[in-house]
Amino acid sequence: MGGETYMVSRQAATGFSGMGTLKAEAMKEAYAQCQKSQKIVKVLETIDAKPPYIFGNFPKTEIRFKCVKES
Repeated sequence: MGGETYMVSRQAATGFSGMGTLKAEAMKEAYAQCQKSQKIVKVLETIDAKPPYIFGNFPKTEIRFKCVKES
């Protein structure tokens, strides 16, 4: 997104997956991105799909974050 600000998202293929796994995968990617520059994750915003998970509205999470120096 620019300026050390990033976005990762994950979406399940069905409505039977849990949000916990999706969020964990997204956060893992965020930490890996910031680790490249020896910085830490500062979450700016999280957006999660709301149930019911039917008709294409599958579990989805989006995390916007910055990589910042540890203080």
